[in-house]
Parts: sequence; C-alpha cells; structure tokens
Amino acid sequence: MQDDIMHLIKLNNKIFRTTQVYLDRVLKEYELSSGSYPYLLILREHEGISQSRISSELGYDKAMSARTITKLIKLGYLDRKEDEADSRAYKLYLTEKAKVIIPKVLGEIHKLVHLITVDLNDEAKVITIDSLNVILNNIKKIKL
Repeated sequence: MQDDIMHLIKLNNKIFRTTQVYLDRVLKEYELSSGSYPYLLILREHEGISQSRISSELGYDKAMSARTITKLIKLGYLDRKEDEADSRAYKLYLTEKAKVIIPKVLGEIHKLVHLITVDLNDEAKVITIDSLNVILNNIKKIKL
C-alpha cells in the first residue's frame, strides 16, 4: 500500500508537470503560460473582481498574482481600474484582445483534455474526476 501511495504522488506530479509543459508550448503564441491563462478564465466568469479575490480563487499567493497580473496588463489582456468603493483596491477587466483569444485558449485546453482521456470511456472519466475531486477535497482539509 505504501508503494501505491508514492505511485499516486509521482503520477500526480508527472501529469501536472506534463500538462504544464504542453500548455506552455501551445499558449506561447499568445504570450501566455500554464500559470497565466487561469487569470483570464477567472475574469471571464467574474469580470471586475479584485486582484486579491483572483489570488484566492486560484489558490495563488498575492505576490505571484501581482506579477502575473502586471504582465497580463502589459500584454494588453487586462485593464485595471480603481475601485470606487475602496481607493486602495483595483478591479480587473478583460480587454477585447483577451476576449478574442480566450476561445482559442479554451480550444487548446479541450484538445489537451481529449488527448489525455482518449482511451477512457465515459464511465472511467466520471470515476476519475470523482476520485480526483475526493482527493482534492481531502488535501484541502489538511492544515498547511
């Protein structure tokens, strides 16, 4: 059983790293990476939220988010506007440039999901997703 646990950790790490490398490669044409595209997707669903909330939603630290958001602004994907209710805070919005490329980014993600699940039937996909959600929920309960 101990070997199974270590194998699970190794598999998880390899899957994560391999998907990062793949996404970094295919998103390069948009000057995005596996670490930056999630910001666009969060804003697609919750445009006008704060930088702090994005960090919280993604589970990234605030310093990393600040660097990534600054880069996305320089690339022309985001606009930052002062929050009228709190002059110390800023709300973030997608630019037209971002709105144009998001469907392309999602297309690449869907392509990757298809590639990595091609040999799984629908039942196996559901079981895998359910199992991974259980594991994620369990790890979130751990005090880090």
